[in-house]
Amino acid sequence: MSNDPKNTAAAPTSNFLRAIIDNDAATGHYAGREDAHGKPLPAVVTRFPPEPNGYLHIGHAKSICLNFGLARDYAGRCHLRFDDTNPAKEDQEYVDTIIDSVRWLGFDWTQDGSEHLYYASDYFPLLYQMAEYLITAGHAYVDSQSAEDMAASRGSFSEPGRDSPFRNRPADESLDLFRRMKAGEFADGEHILRAKIDMASPNMNMRDPAIYRIRHAHHHRTGDAWCIYPMYDYTHPISDALENITHSLCTLEFQDHRPFYDWVLERLAEGGFLKRPLPHQYEFARLNLTYAITSKRKLLQLVEEKIVDGWDDPRMPTIVGIRRRGYTPESVQLFCERIGVAKADSWIDMSILEGALRDDLDPKAPRAAAVLNPLKLVIDNFPENDTVECSAPVHPHDPSRGVRTFPISKTLWIEEEDFMEVPSKGYFRLFPGNKVRLRYGYVVECTGCDKDENGKVIAVHCNYFADSKSGTEGSANYKVKGNIHWVSAAHALQAEIRLYDRLFSDPHPDAGGRDFKLALNPAAKTVINAYLEPGMASTLPDQRFQFERHGYFVADRVDSQPGKPVFNRIATLKDSWAK
Repeated sequence: MSNDPKNTAAAPTSNFLRAIIDNDAATGHYAGREDAHGKPLPAVVTRFPPEPNGYLHIGHAKSICLNFGLARDYAGRCHLRFDDTNPAKEDQEYVDTIIDSVRWLGFDWTQDGSEHLYYASDYFPLLYQMAEYLITAGHAYVDSQSAEDMAASRGSFSEPGRDSPFRNRPADESLDLFRRMKAGEFADGEHILRAKIDMASPNMNMRDPAIYRIRHAHHHRTGDAWCIYPMYDYTHPISDALENITHSLCTLEFQDHRPFYDWVLERLAEGGFLKRPLPHQYEFARLNLTYAITSKRKLLQLVEEKIVDGWDDPRMPTIVGIRRRGYTPESVQLFCERIGVAKADSWIDMSILEGALRDDLDPKAPRAAAVLNPLKLVIDNFPENDTVECSAPVHPHDPSRGVRTFPISKTLWIEEEDFMEVPSKGYFRLFPGNKVRLRYGYVVECTGCDKDENGKVIAVHCNYFADSKSGTEGSANYKVKGNIHWVSAAHALQAEIRLYDRLFSDPHPDAGGRDFKLALNPAAKTVINAYLEPGMASTLPDQRFQFERHGYFVADRVDSQPGKPVFNRIATLKDSWAK
């Protein structure tokens, strides 16, 4: 995989998995199957199998959309399964957030009234029974080497491994030890159950991999019923087969694990535990997103060192983070559709994700006026204490959504950048002697400004033309080049605005093993107080808007209060990171 930013996917790629599924359908490979109750099984059954040891991130979203999307498109079904085989790192908190995240993305595991939510821990008794069979059939043995000796005898990519001195231990002896392991007679690491395959295999994963290890740990579902736990690589293929999975989709790092996946299923099918046709594993490129990290360890570091404000910090690439940032499920699905599914790793630029968001929100998001960097504008000839109602479309391209109204008064807030005492070339906004239109309001002519003792402009003055109001006949008599937005100072809603940007300023923050924290973007979060049109006071959490000229914003789902919304910037209107 290249770290070259030029190796960036900019256009949708094809999904090679569809060709595989189409071929299986044409040959009837998975046709005519029935479940344990005699009900017909779909020809396509996929699964999303997270380990409940952390929060899902944008990379998992690709897998979720792929597995559930293929099942939907081929009239199949997709299971949600928790591969919960490592109790030391797993917790119910992670189970709950994963379920919530998958549902938020728009997917469900219920079909024909049956819920297809599974846990590998439900299979512990059967997995144990299968392991005993592998021992008695000569396919597994209990190894009593230390972890250090076992690692040393495993060999390397250039040297074959060495047989354990316990490799030819009689099956009866291994079976007795395995049962005593289960009974809790031994300490962690004292024995381990290994598959007997080939210590000289060029594939390190086939050099007698571990099947069960002793771990005296409390499991979040089974409690203390077990003190031995099956390894992931052993459990995963069996779970797939027990659930009648057809296409087991994994990322490329599992490619070298596929021979063991097949070995486990073949041995157990020979033993009569599993029915054919067996599941098949296919690998696809994982999501490598620029300006982000998806390592669980590094994400945990960001949280624990309080570099971010928790797992749902809007700067985080976690699903709970992008959800709080204001991303929509539809935008994430659109992003996953656009990047496609490939067999080779590449880098996906963050701009593609942000572009999918803009494309999804542009036709949806109602418009609103917001002044983020306020400067006072006084209309000197406007009647004191008077107001005039102005109106604007809720959405400029959808008249059916109606209009929103807001008052104009003598004193307004405008953006500081909309006034220059000495204008630069091509500047068409406010400067002494120039006319502009107050968007949806009147044409005004700038007459001057007030400054503080340091020479900073603190107020701009103008006069308005009473017959120039937008929407009236007189407005056609005024031709101006500048058009600025505003809010009435007396009526504006003051609100906290959190301007979020990319967490890292380097597209590959941890490339080459460097400290990713050195690439943190100091401007990734800026908190300001801004002024919004008064109707925004009724905003509910998770409501999204386009603040005209500024970008897309969402009312924070955690900190917003009734009548006092807090807004997160989801994205600017254009890619500010474009090269």
